[in-house]
Amino acid sequence: MIRINQIKLPLEHKEDDLKKKIASMLKLKNDFSYKIVKKSIDARKKPDIFWVYAVNIEVKNESKVLSHIHNKSIMPIKEVVYKIPSKGEEPLLQRPVVVGAGPAGLFSAYLLTESGFMPIILEQGKTVEERQKDVEQFWKTGILDPFSNVQFGEGGAGTFSDGKLNTAIKDKTGRNKFVLETFVKFGANENILYDNKPHIGTDVLCNVIANMRNYMIEKGCTFKFNTRVVDFVIENSKIHGLILQDGSIIQTQSVVLALGHSARLTFETLYKHKVEMQAKSFAVGFRVEHPQRMINEIMYGPKYFDKLPASPYKVTSNFPNGRGVYSFCMCPGGYVVNSSSEENRLVVNGMSYSQRAGSNANSAIIVSVNPEDFGYGGPLAGMYYQRMLEEKNYKLGNGKIPQQLFGDYINNIESKNYGDFDSTTKGATTFANLRGLMSCDMEVSFIEGMKHFSNIVKGFDRYDAILSGMETRTSSPIRINRNTDFESNIKGLYPCGEGAGFAGGITSAAMDGLKVAEKIIEHFNPTY
Repeated sequence: MIRINQIKLPLEHKEDDLKKKIASMLKLKNDFSYKIVKKSIDARKKPDIFWVYAVNIEVKNESKVLSHIHNKSIMPIKEVVYKIPSKGEEPLLQRPVVVGAGPAGLFSAYLLTESGFMPIILEQGKTVEERQKDVEQFWKTGILDPFSNVQFGEGGAGTFSDGKLNTAIKDKTGRNKFVLETFVKFGANENILYDNKPHIGTDVLCNVIANMRNYMIEKGCTFKFNTRVVDFVIENSKIHGLILQDGSIIQTQSVVLALGHSARLTFETLYKHKVEMQAKSFAVGFRVEHPQRMINEIMYGPKYFDKLPASPYKVTSNFPNGRGVYSFCMCPGGYVVNSSSEENRLVVNGMSYSQRAGSNANSAIIVSVNPEDFGYGGPLAGMYYQRMLEEKNYKLGNGKIPQQLFGDYINNIESKNYGDFDSTTKGATTFANLRGLMSCDMEVSFIEGMKHFSNIVKGFDRYDAILSGMETRTSSPIRINRNTDFESNIKGLYPCGEGAGFAGGITSAAMDGLKVAEKIIEHFNPTY
């Protein structure tokens, strides 16, 4: 197979122009086939903007074709195809159990299902269809279901986000491609296979997850919703079963622990059982809104700002005090959403639908924190720090999302109204003074970061940029230790995904779930 990188074509090009360009570069006629593997926008030299493609080409006499080419962008490649490992030899006497139906749990269960292991998936929340209703009701009324919300339920926390599928992980095994292909198999648009920054959108992702679940049930997998694990049966440092909230016990010798980053009750239970874990660094800050039109004009220029998809951005900086300040989970054409999962605590996130048609862009602008900042000791210190911030945030807004204009934040005064644009939110809002939520050192870093980012995105520090407090759950505050077989110090207990501290988004969590399932498959052979 031949790969061509960096094929540039004008924005207005026709579909056939790409094939003509490939033929010209390879000195061929029409006796080849091609597949787009990456597509992105190059807007570095506005107003000249290009689509940039990478393609794989299949052609007869590949070596002969390449012998006439002297171009660094053209090279032979061997396409990586993901392979499910063969089963091991040790008898598995009981069905494996997957705790959590987020991306890590779903993809771990999916691989186990495809290999004939028929796992049981336990999810303390509801199906994605029922969960959608609960979330919409919460946004309208403020009445929270602590086990069915933006954080908890089928699909995990990423379901009510932008459905972003990009990852920085170098994929040498084909897992990333397998995850994307699986999403397409169950209803996602094929463009996620090649878009440089693929996303599904909350509306489409909900359907994809439901389709995936129904497929697994048909193949022998069992889902149990509204089913909370309250304790673990552990003897001689080995897992023997799970105790559910109704007092029943599921006996099993292998548990995939695919918790989300908000599974605080379970973290405390694991700590009680001396499961080895440690506090880890993460980041906190505010959701920041700008008009999407402003972002488009800056990123694309005046000629194309209304002719291209809503533009994302990514900004980052570091300061002498050691604080990193950066954008996280950027949502073009999106909404700021109340993402609370605990009574009297409030946290926000960002969300986009598949069309990204909202009037505002938002992202979390966050400041790094580490165990020295937490004010608590032990592996759960970061979790208690998050809770403290969320309690302060809840009180500040009296249960509503507290908001402030950036200029008023600098001047340490409560905002009275919006500026030239209004906020786009899911959940009730109120104006407040957000100063004092973070430490003085962090506030200085946040302000300096916002000012610095205006050198990259002009107007980023505009007075009426809207801040919403607070984004505290950017990643898990803990890491559950595991060995090379992906087991914790409790044999048979396999921590994985974002909650266990091994992932940072939908795709990386899904890939980590695959890794754990692979280890179980390689080791065991089901005999039940």
